[in-house]
Amino acid sequence: MTDELFFDTDCLSAFLWINDTNILHELYGGKIVLPEPVYQELSNPSIPHIKQRADIMISSKDISVKTIDTGTEEYKLYAELVRGEKGRKSIGRGEAGGIALAKTYNGVLASNNYKDIAPYIEKYNLKHIDTGQILLEALKRGLITEGDGNIIWSKMLAKKRKLPENTFSEYLVNKHKDV
Repeated sequence: MTDELFFDTDCLSAFLWINDTNILHELYGGKIVLPEPVYQELSNPSIPHIKQRADIMISSKDISVKTIDTGTEEYKLYAELVRGEKGRKSIGRGEAGGIALAKTYNGVLASNNYKDIAPYIEKYNLKHIDTGQILLEALKRGLITEGDGNIIWSKMLAKKRKLPENTFSEYLVNKHKDV
């Protein structure tokens, strides 16, 4: 995959919470872009270890942070999404930043928050991945085994990350029968 990946807070934090970012490094190192609002969300003072882990990935050049400057195409869309203009429900700043940048730069949106992003994936024909698909790609590339995926998945669930199935194995069966 050569496109930049614009990560939402929930997708990146699934890996940061369990302190396992090697998969992201191996699959997407140097292609991960955090919209500035996502970096702000990761900078919550009550969970400093999350920001520290993100900062390590930034210093190793796995991640870059992109501001959404006023007056730009991405800012107009970002502001519209956050405000809920044109009769739409407002969405979070992290999701809005990811959508705006993925659309503007023809990148991939990385988010688990289907409830908020689904209409925009369809409307803007965005490429999209989520945590399950990242683990699936790691499995296909031989970076993890199914057992490793189950361990990672259970750690994410233990940290209250929202995932679509109880185990990675269930995800494989229910979402990707071709594996």
